Amino acid sequence: MSTKTKVPKQPLSEQLSVGIPDAGMFEDIPKIRRVAGDSAGPRMKGKVVIVTGANSLQGIGRASAHQYAHNGAKAVFICDYSDNHLETHKRELNSLYPDVDIHPRQFDASNEAAVKAVCEEAIQKYGRLDVYFANAGIATGAVFTDIDSAEFMTMMRVNVLSVFLGAKYAAKAMLLTSPSKPHPSGSIIGTASVAGLRSNAGSTPYSASKAAVVSLMQTISYQLAGTGIRANAICPGVIETGMTSLMYEAARARGTEKKIGQLNPLKRGAVADEVARVALFLGSEESSYVNGQAWAVCGGLSAGHPFVPGRLS
Repeated sequence: MSTKTKVPKQPLSEQLSVGIPDAGMFEDIPKIRRVAGDSAGPRMKGKVVIVTGANSLQGIGRASAHQYAHNGAKAVFICDYSDNHLETHKRELNSLYPDVDIHPRQFDASNEAAVKAVCEEAIQKYGRLDVYFANAGIATGAVFTDIDSAEFMTMMRVNVLSVFLGAKYAAKAMLLTSPSKPHPSGSIIGTASVAGLRSNAGSTPYSASKAAVVSLMQTISYQLAGTGIRANAICPGVIETGMTSLMYEAARARGTEKKIGQLNPLKRGAVADEVARVALFLGSEESSYVNGQAWAVCGGLSAGHPFVPGRLS
């Protein structure tokens, strides 16, 4: 049996430090108390964001960077190991959102020194870090008996270690306070998968790595208890991204594209922006009481035991 982990004393969140303010009265009834700001305005106003895995043309990282910028972020760091599209993404974002600082950064998200450096850069430039979206990842379709230990550990390094390091250094940055940010706060988001929630949605090493991301976010949320820093996982289902492009291209060539996603209740696959909307929610104060959760964005696939209608007789 493991001993209880001793958590070091950390600064408290605004809600624990000063409480949730009274909103006053309307006639003889109390007004609604709120933690988040106005939900009708830009949801990321003034926030500094780091997104890894942002190079892919069809990826969740790129789509999320657009959502953060569109919703008023002060700065967005778009990061990836591959950087052949990052400068183009920067030009596109600058053309659409000229008031948002866009910083392309090329590095391996599982390299500790590089992750530490980008978090420290955010603090040096802006005095704050509000969102770290650990989205870098790889996949394989190989059967586990055909995968050697080196390939397995590569999957763990890219998909799990990158999230751990991102959370580690993002949390340290988010704990810092300043005149513009008098209390610690922030949102750490890790890309997991429905394959991390249910079996038979991905290969063995991929599924194991994504289950680990879910566990990381759950345990980290408790390690950061009381700080106002939240940690959540996003669990996409079938999404058209660079990672699934071969499947989509093959289906289109066969004329069977409409069969993609047929096992989920929505009967379709998704585009990256549909996942990015959840990343936006989790990165904003709209999700101020959402913590330690695994958010399935899968069209309902993870809600049941999929079967093909008419095939059970």
